[in-house]
Amino acid sequence: MHRLFLSEDCIAENTVAITGSLIHRLRNVLRLGAGDHIVVLDNSGWEYEVELRTTGRNRLEGVVTNKALAAGEPRTRITLYQALLKGSSFEMVLQKCTEIGVMSFVPMVCERCVAGEPTSNRLSRWGNIIVEAAQQSRRGKLPVLHSLVQFKEACEIGAGASILPWEGEGVRGVGDVLRSLPRAEDAPEISIFVGPEGGFSVGEVQYAQSWGITPVSLGKRILRAETAGLVAATVTLYEFGELDGSA
Repeated sequence: MHRLFLSEDCIAENTVAITGSLIHRLRNVLRLGAGDHIVVLDNSGWEYEVELRTTGRNRLEGVVTNKALAAGEPRTRITLYQALLKGSSFEMVLQKCTEIGVMSFVPMVCERCVAGEPTSNRLSRWGNIIVEAAQQSRRGKLPVLHSLVQFKEACEIGAGASILPWEGEGVRGVGDVLRSLPRAEDAPEISIFVGPEGGFSVGEVQYAQSWGITPVSLGKRILRAETAGLVAATVTLYEFGELDGSA
C-alpha cells in the first residue's frame, strides 16, 4: 500500500481528511479512489491503514481501519553531522541515510568545504527528499533536518557517544569503538561526524577530540564524503542489533 505523511490535524479519531497537492498525487498519479486503501502516518510513530470513502474535487476523506506502531523505526538514535557537499551529493546522503534509519541530520560548515550555503529552495528540496525516502522505506517518523552550523558548534552540541570517521585514524576501527560502548540504554544515542570532500583538517580532528569525539577508521579503503556517513551509520545499526531482525 502507498504510504503518506500527513499533518496531525488531518487525522481525527477514525477519519482522515486529505487536501492540497496530495489529492493530485493520489487521484491522478496513483489512480486511487473510493474503496482503495493507503497507509497514513502522522510523524508520531503510528501508522493508520485508511480506506478511502469519498472523493471530492478538493478533498479526499477516508476511514481508519487499523492502527499500529510503525515497524521501521530503530531504537538506536543516530544523528549525522554531515559537512556540506558539492552538487547532489548531500541529497544522496539524506536519501540513503533516511532509508536505513538515521534519526536526524545536521549540515556543517568545515574548513575544507567548497559547497556554498543552501538556498531556501534547496532546503525545501532536502525536506522533500527526506519525506519521500521515509515513505518508501516504511519509516514511522520523519528524520529532523536541523539548521546549518559551524563545525566547532557541532562538536559542542553533539549528543551521546560521538564518532568521527577519519582516514588518518589507523588504530581504532569503527566496530571496535562501537562494541566498547555500554549497552544498558534502551535507546542508545550516537552522533557521527563526517567531513567534506577534502576531509577534516588535523586541527578539526584535534578540536573534536577535545570534546570527547572519537576518531575511527572505516577500513583500508578511502571512502567518498557522501559514502562515509552511510557506511558508519549502517555499521552502527548493525552493532546495536538493528539489522538482524531481532530489534
